[in-house]
Amino acid sequence: MKEFDYYIFIDYSENLIGYSIIEKEKLKELLPKISKFAHYRQLRHKRAYIQSIKKIIEKEKIKDFFISSKICELRENMGIYSTILEFLRKHENCIIFISIDNTQYTAFRKIVNIADGNQTVVKKESELIAGTPEYRASLVLDTMLTIERLWRKK
Repeated sequence: MKEFDYYIFIDYSENLIGYSIIEKEKLKELLPKISKFAHYRQLRHKRAYIQSIKKIIEKEKIKDFFISSKICELRENMGIYSTILEFLRKHENCIIFISIDNTQYTAFRKIVNIADGNQTVVKKESELIAGTPEYRASLVLDTMLTIERLWRKK
């Protein structure tokens, strides 16, 4: 398995989009703390899951592991893309992994225009293999988006 210096996750949920950036050492520390995270749509006991995960996020200070993260309305996606582009520009000598939601992949590729290579790997969320560190870390953003979406519906 190839190790990356930084991992960037971009995900989308209804009318929200979010991103998170984590460095490899922090990812290794984070993984044991997120073992209970799962995809919301696949769960039977959704309400209990959200309540449990909210407690884990607060108790384990999950958000502190990320260099940067943000959730906003989908219409603000260009702001997220420009933040990611700026990060890529500042870290051009680093090996970076980017996972992006399937629905945003084409637009992101046009804007970022990165060819998959040795320095940056861009994958659709559906290409992540269950159980891998990348997949497990992507569940954090997915869950945070779900919590935000449910909170905004109230």
